Amino acid sequence: MDNNFVDYVKICCRSGKGGAGSSHFHRDKFTAMGGPDGGNGGRGGHVILRGNKQFWTLIHLKYRKHVIAAAGDNGSSANSTGKQGKDEILEVPLGTVARDAETGELECEITEDGQEVILVPGGRGGLGNANFKSSTLQSPQFAQPGEPGRNEWKILELKVLADVGLVGFPNAGKSTLLSVLSAAKPEIANYPFTTLVPNLGIVTYRDYKSFVMADIPGIIEGAHEGKGLGLRFLRHIERNSTLLFLVSCDTKDIVDEYKILVNELKKYNPELLDKKRILGISKADLMDDELEEEMRKDINKRLKGKNKVPFLFFSSATGKNVMQLKDLLWEQLNG
Repeated sequence: MDNNFVDYVKICCRSGKGGAGSSHFHRDKFTAMGGPDGGNGGRGGHVILRGNKQFWTLIHLKYRKHVIAAAGDNGSSANSTGKQGKDEILEVPLGTVARDAETGELECEITEDGQEVILVPGGRGGLGNANFKSSTLQSPQFAQPGEPGRNEWKILELKVLADVGLVGFPNAGKSTLLSVLSAAKPEIANYPFTTLVPNLGIVTYRDYKSFVMADIPGIIEGAHEGKGLGLRFLRHIERNSTLLFLVSCDTKDIVDEYKILVNELKKYNPELLDKKRILGISKADLMDDELEEEMRKDINKRLKGKNKVPFLFFSSATGKNVMQLKDLLWEQLNG
């Protein structure tokens, strides 16, 4: 198992306190009683998220529990503004979302390389006394203190950016298909929850084209209620533009199993059902042509109208219809 795939971290972010404004009056050897010339304080450092396409996980933040930005410097005489506090920049992979740890509220999503979002703003610097001079107040004796920094817990989550998401119960043959289609080397064993983190594979297609496929760990009935490891995994499907539902041909009822999977997704997030879908029926080397034809008729009869979905029998073991499956996926992604 690849423990380097970290898709969830919780960190305490403290932004810098703003510097205080200066309360100062101009004095030099020719001026005994000059006017106010106190400069402003510098703002405190921000905590900033920045998208970086070189990163694939949040592992580099896993052990970083506290992120502290520097305070701004105080203002000084001759109207000079204090230096601003150094920002703390957290580089994150594309597809990272930030939430407030207390409320769970979504704050931002990083989708582009170089995109920057201020996660926790630094405190503003205070105004120096020069700002408060007016015709009625010639020599203000006061300046503003700097605004305090903020201390906030944030949750960063990574949603895998993949073009095709594989959806199926454990043992439907998702890992095997991914290993046949791409260079990914997922652990393959025949028990539920073999895949505990999404396996990403780059599927090469004709003429050097390619697309990314993610094997999303086994959705089991009740996943949307947080059963098993459901919710953490379902998150990864939100970004895929096509969903490939995999059902093994030796399942008692292929259409029923497909409907259960669709229902799980619907309960978790109804918007997932707006995505394009393909039904792949795996392990087709276990059946003869006659049985396949019978099943095909049954599926066509039961999945029609708005439930109609393109489907294909294939076998990862023998390679039967694997290229046709790639063609179908490519058409869906680019149609």
